[in-house]
Amino acid sequence: MTTVAVLAKPPEAGVLPELVADDVLSKAEATDLYEAMLADVCETVDASGGDLLVNYRPADQVDADVDDPEAAVRSVVDPVVEEEPRYEVQVGSTLSARVGNTVTHLLEREGVKTVGVLRPTAALCGRQRIDSAAMKLRTSTVVLGSSTGGGVYYAAFGDTIDFEDAFATPAVETLVRRANDAGHDVDFVPPVPTTGTREDLLTAVPQLRAHRDAGGRWVPPRTVDVVDSLGLRVEDGPTLVRE
Repeated sequence: MTTVAVLAKPPEAGVLPELVADDVLSKAEATDLYEAMLADVCETVDASGGDLLVNYRPADQVDADVDDPEAAVRSVVDPVVEEEPRYEVQVGSTLSARVGNTVTHLLEREGVKTVGVLRPTAALCGRQRIDSAAMKLRTSTVVLGSSTGGGVYYAAFGDTIDFEDAFATPAVETLVRRANDAGHDVDFVPPVPTTGTREDLLTAVPQLRAHRDAGGRWVPPRTVDVVDSLGLRVEDGPTLVRE
């Protein structure tokens, strides 16, 4: 069974900073969207065959108004999961360091056989992708899910790699090179857009709306509700607009 670490921030005023800086969303709207995505992603992992580990930012890396990061994250995650998740503080000053520390600790110190790392902004990652990655890890040591802009929304490992700057842009290529350098086979699960930038939303918003309108298909319910309430849609250009 794969341990899936969701790299979470407390839902506070500093989340999704690029969307706020580009005047796509206000700070309050960004917080609402992030909270919805975090809840949907954790619910997805809980429903999959993986074990949920919520890896949250420490107090010195979040908004000063957040006194207890774990409690803030728990308030979002605990109500939407059936199994009690594990909570651990993130260690490291960069994404590469945080992922490397988490994966290395679990594989080498705790004897976990396979570890996945999932971004909370990958709301469209259904349980099938997580379970598919777990199956692929039986024959490949590294399994990646690519996202917009050459990034990855999911990275799963059966052994360690050199994690220093492993998520340098384009992360999907960098991670494959590091896996190759370590002599590891690599496989992939289908791509999923993340939702951290305006460019991300140009892909993610139409997919969210299309999945909702198709009927009978799985959608991340809270994320779709927030996208609808914000009136986000894409027009010819493509251009992101608010209804």
